[in-house]
Amino acid sequence: MAPLPYSDTGAEIAFYAVFGSFIVLEWLSRLRSRFNRPGPREEQLDLALVVVFITAGLVGGFALAVDVKGAAIRDARWPVFAAGLVLLTAGIAIRQWAIAVLGRYFTTDVRVRPGQVVVDRGPYRWVRHPSYTGLIVTFVGLGLALGNWAALAVLAVVPTVGLVIRSRHEERVLLDGLGEPYRRFAATRARLIPGVW
Repeated sequence: MAPLPYSDTGAEIAFYAVFGSFIVLEWLSRLRSRFNRPGPREEQLDLALVVVFITAGLVGGFALAVDVKGAAIRDARWPVFAAGLVLLTAGIAIRQWAIAVLGRYFTTDVRVRPGQVVVDRGPYRWVRHPSYTGLIVTFVGLGLALGNWAALAVLAVVPTVGLVIRSRHEERVLLDGLGEPYRRFAATRARLIPGVW
């Protein structure tokens, strides 16, 4: 059974409008990051690793949605598709909110600016890495919108592994650069999922 975005024109338009906005916003975020780069850059291996994991998740998810028809979500296809779009949109919003709140401190590579302070407002009230939380929600929504259990599993797990690795490295850098204020901040918030982890 083909995913709804590949078999229904209305679903295709809705899916690619939301997914396309995600791609454009990510590109704009990377562009914005280029202007927020004072401070020493930390090792880039973790960024490359995240890119590999996210790319593998996206490629794998889209391929599985088309090629593994036996894993198609057959019941309640439209409600599952709608839930996927809602999660996809929510994930994009969470990530963009986190980036906006960080403002000049947002960079795609890990670095601490001179004079940087701990940001603890907006989504940072609940988790230490809300932009990564937003990405995870985005990928789960993408998997649901594709309507395939195998695609959902790959999109939920593979990018998350890369983001967990990245968050651990980022926390070490922030702890070294910001010291005790960051230690206190981290001690009172979950890493990615409020109240869980």
